[in-house]
Amino acid sequence: MSTNVVHVSETDFQFEVLAHSSQRPVVVDFWAEWCVPCRTLDPILEKLADEATGAFRLAKLDVDANPKIAEDYGVRGIPSVKVFRNGQVVAEFSGLRSEAQVREFLKDLAPSSSDLAVGRANSLLAKQNWPEGETLFRKALKANPDHPAALVGLARSLLAQGLAEAALPILREFPVSKEYAAAEQLLPLAQAMADLDLGALDRSGDDEALFAVYTHALRLASGGQILAAMDGLLEVLKADKKFQGGEAHRIFLGLLQVLGEEDSVTREYRNELARLLF
Repeated sequence: MSTNVVHVSETDFQFEVLAHSSQRPVVVDFWAEWCVPCRTLDPILEKLADEATGAFRLAKLDVDANPKIAEDYGVRGIPSVKVFRNGQVVAEFSGLRSEAQVREFLKDLAPSSSDLAVGRANSLLAKQNWPEGETLFRKALKANPDHPAALVGLARSLLAQGLAEAALPILREFPVSKEYAAAEQLLPLAQAMADLDLGALDRSGDDEALFAVYTHALRLASGGQILAAMDGLLEVLKADKKFQGGEAHRIFLGLLQVLGEEDSVTREYRNELARLLF
């Protein structure tokens, strides 16, 4: 099978479709073995995915094997095709279409230059190449200063480099968009790192030894040692799940956002946090 075509399931939908759609559009083909029209549409979609040479990814999801995803996205009949960009459905159609009709539908998927730059920058962040990612996000923002995905990507790259003061204005004035929730999760981390630099962390009422572990974790985060910082915060949360009124928990979530959902380590740490808290 082409590298531009993947089979997905409920297990990997978050990673292979939602997270991947921040890099390029993902066209999801909802199908089933018994569906006769699907047998006509599927090869058309696969042919056009190959022709597009990476402009979009085709993800095939068997609705019988993965009913929850189909239900979550309102699939009432098949074949059904939905296009995801930055984790959201941006276009869709249902029923059998001719090759000419599908080609017409897909031609509007060509990303803007800003979207292409953001996709390349997110790929760099996935490799933890923070400085080069920062450079590409800044280029994208020169062309489109209010691009939410570029703004949140720039904030992530800055925080990973310990540049909290530069990230704070971006996060405090973040535009209303689907990336707003990610920015909200990054803000407590940025504020704590900035307060650490200023010697302004509030330690009232906290256990002295635990506070030392907490501040050390923040120093590690400021130094780009994100995994070590999360390990430190997990130690804090094991001792006190509501440390600093839940601030340790919020900062941990911010570090997960810095790593990004496309990082397999993120899923491991998110599961570890869930086991600890619940």
